[in-house]
Amino acid sequence: MSRYRVTVDTGGTFSDFVVFDEETGTYRILKVPSTPDDPGRAVLNGLELLREQGVRPEQIGFFSHGTTVATNALLEERGARVGLAVTAGFRGIYETAEQSRPYGPAVFEAERVESVAICLLFSFMCPDHEQRVARAFREAHPEWWISTSSDLLPQIREYYRLSTVVVNAYVSAVLGRYVEQLGDRLDELKVAPASRFTMQSNGGSAPFKSTSARAVGTILSGPAGGVTAGSALAAAAGIDDIVTFDMGGTSCDVALIQNGEPLISDRNKIGGRDIALPMLDINTVSAGGGTVATVDAHGALHVGPHSAGAVPGPACYGRGGDQATVTDANVVLGYLNPTEILGGAMSLDRDLAETAIRTRVAEPLGLDLLRAADGIIEIVNVKMGEAIKAISTERGFDLREFTLVPFGGAGPLHAGRIAVDLGVPRLLIPPAPGATSALGLLMSNVKHDYVRSRLTDIERLSADEVTDLFERLRGPAVEQLAQEGFAPERMRFRYFLDMRYAGQGYENPVPVDSVPLADGDLARYRSRFDEIHRNCHGHAAPGQPVEVVNYRLEATGVVPKVELARLEEADGPVEAALAGTRRAYFAGAGGMVDVPVYDRHGLRAGHRFAGPALVDQYDATTVICPEQVVTVDPIGNLIVELAG
Repeated sequence: MSRYRVTVDTGGTFSDFVVFDEETGTYRILKVPSTPDDPGRAVLNGLELLREQGVRPEQIGFFSHGTTVATNALLEERGARVGLAVTAGFRGIYETAEQSRPYGPAVFEAERVESVAICLLFSFMCPDHEQRVARAFREAHPEWWISTSSDLLPQIREYYRLSTVVVNAYVSAVLGRYVEQLGDRLDELKVAPASRFTMQSNGGSAPFKSTSARAVGTILSGPAGGVTAGSALAAAAGIDDIVTFDMGGTSCDVALIQNGEPLISDRNKIGGRDIALPMLDINTVSAGGGTVATVDAHGALHVGPHSAGAVPGPACYGRGGDQATVTDANVVLGYLNPTEILGGAMSLDRDLAETAIRTRVAEPLGLDLLRAADGIIEIVNVKMGEAIKAISTERGFDLREFTLVPFGGAGPLHAGRIAVDLGVPRLLIPPAPGATSALGLLMSNVKHDYVRSRLTDIERLSADEVTDLFERLRGPAVEQLAQEGFAPERMRFRYFLDMRYAGQGYENPVPVDSVPLADGDLARYRSRFDEIHRNCHGHAAPGQPVEVVNYRLEATGVVPKVELARLEEADGPVEAALAGTRRAYFAGAGGMVDVPVYDRHGLRAGHRFAGPALVDQYDATTVICPEQVVTVDPIGNLIVELAG
């Protein structure tokens, strides 16, 4: 009965579905309005629409979900009331030390605790005491959600370990309840009972039922799917160095991928809280289609950080919103077709957009309507351009060597202009930009991270000692993947040594080529560390002692690969894909001008056209600047480059 794989990425404005047909190798997309008060309702609404379109729930054999539940709980401070158990005398580790109270179950009960974080000082060396405390809490209060640092992050540096486990405790109850409720409904519908997954921040997925135990690992769940898909699509096009640019309704997420590998960070700050788990290195700014433009008392125009969200949304949605947003500016400038959003399922009210821009921005600034709308776009583009530079040029990368991969419902609207401004020579627009993050969930393997701390001068280590430590990590990893249904031939392992110069307060991960190690390998990895340190920090000290701090293992369960169908070769001129013209604003072409509008679904591999132009499709609109030309590649990507 299993025929379809379905993935869902829940965003701030829309929840995106990708339905992959195992029999035909084709996929289709569906966007439904998000339901912020109950995100699971949007998932169920989408499944009902799919049923109406002929995809019966019991035919779905694979389900993967990218969710913002934990993210929103953290950023909006809607998490659980958390009790904290620490080693006596070390209550001051966390930044809320001045609010500490006497410890013990009685105090927890008085404070109406829902979740407990346990972090003992040396649990990374011996987890037994934490596990005993956890058992005691579970026996006394089985309704509490319990998080232990020895399960989550058994490594040195007690503050980062404690902060990570506190964040996990804070969001685990919220995410856990959500997963339980959604899981019950999926059970009723008989959707993929044996193959349900949740996207993680590290770029892999995890089984649905284990999500709540490591809820902090889903903080970047949604954006991670986009990075995975962008990397895969670029690799299929023969491009290794890219910057992904994911602009949705409320935020913009950018990430850099070099030599086909996304950058990973093991120390991040989200919502002002430190999290020390491996995450894709994603830079997020509050810039999306719903981002609100305002004029302050001094006559300065600001775009963001506030968003109109899904409800009421931009003024042009006609749902009661009257604030000027980025989407309203795009409507006023003619980039969006007001009557053909989501294949005609949604319309945009140009008059409401014009009214919002005029009253909120143009009149307060003494500008005409078009200049006010263009000013909104300029400011939000600069904001997103700064986010791109923060992960590229400010770290020593040359953007002229990279390709920008824009997606999200609003990414292709803005990326062309940003690329021209930043000097990025090429863009790759995916076939389904508005659902690219959901597509990434189809392409994601199951991934688990393991770490063990043991501080030693590398000169005192032997290859056998390092091999033994890695084998101790590998044993539980093999067991976990086997429990999740992966045969040995579908298991992959990557090993890393976190090294530092003696006395430093930070480490750099050094990839290990293979295990077991041979004589001479450690000297080679010591030299590799110098090279990595020089690339990351601009200098190296080959003569200084080096310490190994942590041993890391990345364990991957390889899911069946999705082979996407290739696009048909063009057998006629590109004009066959013309859907008409639209008046749109291009300063370089003289302002409001009539420009050709291409139907994305009518384009074929090999078609080529020049800007200014617009490309309309179900889930996105692409703006091609006057100085750019477009070629359609065999996969269906739009390759946008500078003319001449």
